[in-house]
Amino acid sequence: MSSSWGTKRITPVATKHQQLANAAPTFIDLFAGCGGLSLGLLNAGWSGVFAIEKNGDAFKTYSENLIAGPYRFNWPHWLPQQALTTSDVLDHYELELAQLRGKIDLLAGGPPCQGFSLAGRRIHTDPRNRLTEDYLAIVRIIQPKLLLIENVLGFTLPFKKNGEGEAQEQAHSKVLTKRLEAHGYSVYSELLDLSFFGVPQKRKRFIMIGIRRDPLSKQRDSQQSPIELLKAYAPTFRQSKGLRRRGAISVKEAIGDLETNGKALRANTDSGLKGFSEIEYVPSTKRSSRYLELIRRNANGSPNSLRLARHAPTTVARFRKIQSICGPGLQLSDKDRKRLTMKKQALTVLSSGHPGATITTLPDDVLHYSEPRILTVRENARLQSFPDWFRFLGKYTSGGKARRHDCPRYSQVGNAVPPLFAEAVGIILQQILRGKIGENASL
Repeated sequence: MSSSWGTKRITPVATKHQQLANAAPTFIDLFAGCGGLSLGLLNAGWSGVFAIEKNGDAFKTYSENLIAGPYRFNWPHWLPQQALTTSDVLDHYELELAQLRGKIDLLAGGPPCQGFSLAGRRIHTDPRNRLTEDYLAIVRIIQPKLLLIENVLGFTLPFKKNGEGEAQEQAHSKVLTKRLEAHGYSVYSELLDLSFFGVPQKRKRFIMIGIRRDPLSKQRDSQQSPIELLKAYAPTFRQSKGLRRRGAISVKEAIGDLETNGKALRANTDSGLKGFSEIEYVPSTKRSSRYLELIRRNANGSPNSLRLARHAPTTVARFRKIQSICGPGLQLSDKDRKRLTMKKQALTVLSSGHPGATITTLPDDVLHYSEPRILTVRENARLQSFPDWFRFLGKYTSGGKARRHDCPRYSQVGNAVPPLFAEAVGIILQQILRGKIGENASL
């Protein structure tokens, strides 16, 4: 099964019975961010009902590309199309949510992961971790047929240092599994490397799928796990997207055409700030990588978010030194940090012939493979498998205390679920709805 990767779908005239039989399955996306997970589900043929995202800039990006775009959304009249928190929805629209009980096929979206991230302090009382309670409350009210949660590796580890009671002894993922099982769901989970699905970065993420136990799902108890089915489907999915069936997609294949070497530069105009430049992007007339052909499909001209960082000469010199010291694709070692008198813990120089390091919300976590600079938002988006027609809105960066509340473009991209992976999951979830789980792993 392949998708148009962003073109409008036209539904042929059909009888009422056929329309019901062929109706696209419905989903709600919680903690939606800029829309990576939703984009993948929409490309897989799902129909969006609504999405909840608390940050205004991230929601503007979501709305610009998906709600106002060529996709199917049946946004309820009672819910404003604006940035909202899950608490807002529970406090003001619980009765309206209850009217959706049994009518939603999928509740998607993982609670924000910063409180679980190994890069942070990992305190179990972090307010962001409490958003799991909102998620469970909405599950209880709507009772969707399927659940999909994506989160970081830290979601699978207990809070040994900064936890209490159950949180100190058990991984949050296991606590959540028990609670979902108590609410009537069969739960499957695993840590997956998303590069297997054609995403050009070594991005390991925790994936959880819940199937509501009812007469239909009871027939599947002895069938293959949906996670196993998803892994088995990866080569076929990649082939359906025009990619090679196996083998990692390299950084060069994804962003090689965005190098500044030999390119004319022009003033950047989409950030609202003066003094920044970007490459003058000219689509290649030569045959490019299969991945790039996929990412460029339906893109008209230059993508947005190409602004280059304005590095000081001393920073450029330091980056050159780091590139000469640190092996491509390797994170800077403790020994190297001491030699460079650097405090920053996570810094990786990309390797052009291998998939990238995990894209995060911090733009200086990775350096370009051949140029002494950080990546642009668009280069990060390419490594996250966002198509070039997808436009990111809002400020590019923020710092200091503002980082606690802002969600600039770099953060929007770094927080997102890669759309390419989300599309593969969306196809498998449809197979589950149709009762075909375990029947044919190659689909």
